[in-house]
Amino acid sequence: MKRMGMIFRAKANKALDRAEDPRETLDYSYQKQLELLQKVRRGVADVATSRKRLELQLNQLQQQSAKLEDQGRKALALGREDLAREALSRKAALQQQVTDLETQHATLQGEEEKLTLAAQRLQAKVDAFRTKKETIKATYTAAQAQTRIGEAFSGISEEMGDVGLAIQRAEDKTAQMQARAGAIDELLASGALDDQSGMHKDDIQAELDRLSGGTDVELELQRMKAELAGGSPQQALEGGTGQGQSQQQPQDTPRFDKQ
Repeated sequence: MKRMGMIFRAKANKALDRAEDPRETLDYSYQKQLELLQKVRRGVADVATSRKRLELQLNQLQQQSAKLEDQGRKALALGREDLAREALSRKAALQQQVTDLETQHATLQGEEEKLTLAAQRLQAKVDAFRTKKETIKATYTAAQAQTRIGEAFSGISEEMGDVGLAIQRAEDKTAQMQARAGAIDELLASGALDDQSGMHKDDIQAELDRLSGGTDVELELQRMKAELAGGSPQQALEGGTGQGQSQQQPQDTPRFDKQ
C-alpha cells in the first residue's frame, strides 16, 4: 500500500508539474501579496480611526475640566467653598480619565506608526516582486517560444516525433517487402523454390522455347515473302535459297512456251 501510495503521489506530482504554468503561479502569488498589503492598510486605517476617536474624547474631557475649574473659581469668589470643592473633585476625576486616554492614545499612535512602516516596507516588497514577476514571465515566454521554434526546426517536438516514427516504420516495411520479393525471385530462379502456378521454367526449357520461337518466326517470314513473289505457301515452307530459284524457273518456262 505504501508503494502504491508513493506511485500515485509521484504520478500526481508529475501531472501537476506539467499542468503548472510558472506565470500563473507568479500572478497568483502577487495577488496574495496585494491582498496582504490591503489588510495591513486596513489595519493602519482602523488604528488611525481609534486614535482619532481618543483625541476627540480627550478634547471633550479637557473642555469639561476647564469648565469645572472655572466654576470652582466662581463659587469660591461667591463664598461658596462647598461648591468650589465639588467642582475641583469632579475636575480631579476627569483628569484621571484624561491621563488614561492619553496613555491609550500614545499606545495607538505607536501601533499606527509601526503598521504604517510595515505597510511601506510591504509595499516596497510587493513592487519589487511585481517587477521581478514581470521579468520572469517575459523571460519564460521568450524561452518557451524559442524552445518551440527549436523543436519545430530540429523535429524533436511531440508531433514531429510521431511523424518521424511513422515515416521510419513505413521505410522499414518497404525495405522488408523489397528484400522479401528479391529473395523469392532468387529462389525461383535457382529452382530452390517451385513455382506452383506453373509459370516458371528452368533455363534449358527457356532456351529451347527461345530457339523454337525464332524458327517459327523465320518460317512465317519466308511464307510471307513467297506470297508476295507469287509462289505457293508450300514452296515457301521448303525454305532456303533453292526456294528462291524454284520460284524463278516457273516464270522463265512460260516465256519459252509463248515464243
